[in-house]
Amino acid sequence: MGTYASTTPDGTRPQQPQELPRLARDTTVERPWPVSVLSQKFYAAVERWPSVWVTGQITQINARRAGSVYLTLRDDREDVAMEVNGFGPFAQAASVFVQGDRVTIHGRPNLWMKRTSLSLRGDAIVRVGAGGSLKARIEELRRRLKGEGLFDADRKVPLPEFPHRIGLICAPQARAEGDVITNVRLRWPVVDFTVVHVHVQGEQCPADVIAAIRRLDADPDVDVIIVARGGGSFEDLIGFSDEGVVRAAAECATPIVTAVGHEDDWTLIDLAADLRASTPTDAAKRVVPDVHEQLQLVEGARQRMRLRIENRIAGEIRLVEGYANRPSLTRPLTMLEPHQRLIDDARRRMDVALRRTVDYETMTIEKRHAALTALSPQSTLDRGYAVAQTADGHVLTDAAAVRPGDELTLTLRRGRVTAVASGAEPADGDD
Repeated sequence: MGTYASTTPDGTRPQQPQELPRLARDTTVERPWPVSVLSQKFYAAVERWPSVWVTGQITQINARRAGSVYLTLRDDREDVAMEVNGFGPFAQAASVFVQGDRVTIHGRPNLWMKRTSLSLRGDAIVRVGAGGSLKARIEELRRRLKGEGLFDADRKVPLPEFPHRIGLICAPQARAEGDVITNVRLRWPVVDFTVVHVHVQGEQCPADVIAAIRRLDADPDVDVIIVARGGGSFEDLIGFSDEGVVRAAAECATPIVTAVGHEDDWTLIDLAADLRASTPTDAAKRVVPDVHEQLQLVEGARQRMRLRIENRIAGEIRLVEGYANRPSLTRPLTMLEPHQRLIDDARRRMDVALRRTVDYETMTIEKRHAALTALSPQSTLDRGYAVAQTADGHVLTDAAAVRPGDELTLTLRRGRVTAVASGAEPADGDD
């Protein structure tokens, strides 16, 4: 068998090499085979295996620029898969195939010693059937359902902003269930769940999912439904492209969110759903708000309200202060000043007018007084003349009317004199 120099616990090699057992049955706990020895034996055994034709469905394919291709071939009836790789002409021939294609491959078993990984090294590949790939059938179904309007945007129902109960459809004990519930409660702790466990792959998947959607849609307490499944191959997710599942999702009155597979996976239920999330965690973030963000929004709104109220109060205070500082309030008498000025002006105008009137009337009186004075008998008397009157008060204007012995009254400038006429001398020329 040969020798193998092992290392001691301190990392140094012993002086004498250790002889390895030749056969597997000769190995013991004290004399085991190293991993590399067992891998070599596996490789030698696999190298003796004959080449083989194998058929199945391509679930993953990765063609590289270096002229190599790696794909996963899955059994049509059993949940069994194997890795296939090839180079050169095989890689070029395989590059025209896509996920879902059914093919038959010729190759030899191959063991990669670095990881002791078994695969099939392909050298020929042919398609099984003409145009009958699973992906092509799904594409045909997609076009037909789209023509019926099942994927139209006007059929989409908006998600509730603050759901109280979420219906969750997932596999039992699935990681997707924990991802959704954990992330939802981290973001919005008050939400409740109604969880319906279903088969998420295989023949029972479509019927289970349809029944779960209808059950949750009939529950008036459920505000939104999440259909969640972790990643998987194209064939694993095929149940979510079933026509019945798609129609149930399209007919669902409750908003429905799908989180099936990874971001680059697609199924027809995603097109019929009201919202498609890339992962179950993303679905959890889409259906509920973040309580911290909502608290920040509330706090922001409170701050804006407080600021507006403070600004309003400050404005009213400035208005009141403006009123309080007006002269009409600080010095109320200033309100009377315009009226006082008006009265003063009126008094001045009235005084001037009265003075002018008085002056005018005074001048008129003086003029009339002068005229009267000039025409008054008193002025004649003042010059030394006298007015003679008979005893009966008649003014004598003619001496001929007086007889000797008539009693006369003489009015002088000052006082009166009573006299008796001793004679009279008529004026010349009078009869």
